[in-house]
Amino acid sequence: MTESNHRTADHPIDTMFLKRWSPRAFTQEEISEDDLLLLLEAARWAPSASNNQPWRFVYARRGTEHFARLLDILNESNQRWAKHAAALVIVISKTHTQAASGEMRAAYTHAFDTGAAWFSLALQTTVSGWHAHAMAGIDRDKAMITLGVPEHHRVEAAVAIGRLADPSTLPDDLREREKPSQRKPLAELAFEGRFKAE
Repeated sequence: MTESNHRTADHPIDTMFLKRWSPRAFTQEEISEDDLLLLLEAARWAPSASNNQPWRFVYARRGTEHFARLLDILNESNQRWAKHAAALVIVISKTHTQAASGEMRAAYTHAFDTGAAWFSLALQTTVSGWHAHAMAGIDRDKAMITLGVPEHHRVEAAVAIGRLADPSTLPDDLREREKPSQRKPLAELAFEGRFKAE
């Protein structure tokens, strides 16, 4: 077993997996472009099928003209706390690849591969002393238009990155949830030989 960050793993994994969590309480500290690009560099090295690297990131740092535009893509519930982040990142995946013949073919693992890139970003963020919180609560249609995302791409999620703040800075309804979450037992997730229905 491994214990860290008020979490206990069933097997002796590295503590970095337990230290990574998704807080909502962020200071309003800014992040330099170099520091943010370092985090995205880790995502660049994620594995992908046929090395297609389908992930794309549109980012905005606090204090720049782009921050409000990306913040507006989030739903109102997420805007309440993400407005304090140092950076916002919209995660996009390329859904098709172009064959040598010019034919556009579905890239079936685009979301799987882009998820690997997001997790590489998340781990590097933790290692670098920041925190990252991914969000599904966004307006994907607005993101496509606002960010100029072309055909054969899909907006997957948004990520807020920042320095950890005291939970008292959050709205009342979010304050109690501001702690590392637990996980289902591995036996409910991994099955030898055959899928087991819930």
